[in-house]
Amino acid sequence: MNFASLPQVDIAAVPADGLLLDVREDNEWAAGHAEGALHIPMSEFVARFGEVTEAVADGGGQAFVICRVGGRSAQVTQYLVQQGIDAVNVDGGMLAWEGAGRPMVTDGGDPAYVL
Repeated sequence: MNFASLPQVDIAAVPADGLLLDVREDNEWAAGHAEGALHIPMSEFVARFGEVTEAVADGGGQAFVICRVGGRSAQVTQYLVQQGIDAVNVDGGMLAWEGAGRPMVTDGGDPAYVL
């Protein structure tokens, strides 16, 4: 599978109650993230795969995968699809999320931004 054939959605198509899987690293997450997103850095993804399958099952069966701009999330989406999981790459990543004015938070309450 090449990335061009991956299922992708625009930021506007991500439902407010959908499972948003953020695969950015810890420092990127700390700067700002979507409230309620599941954070599993790409570097830890295979080791924490069980958490993903559980969250997908609990979250309605589909994962919306996001990173900063869409490269890492495309790789994770490809892996998930190969494992038989309904996953879509969020086109444009967190930069598009921020640009669309979608809400962002930090764990410490500081102003959120995309690193």
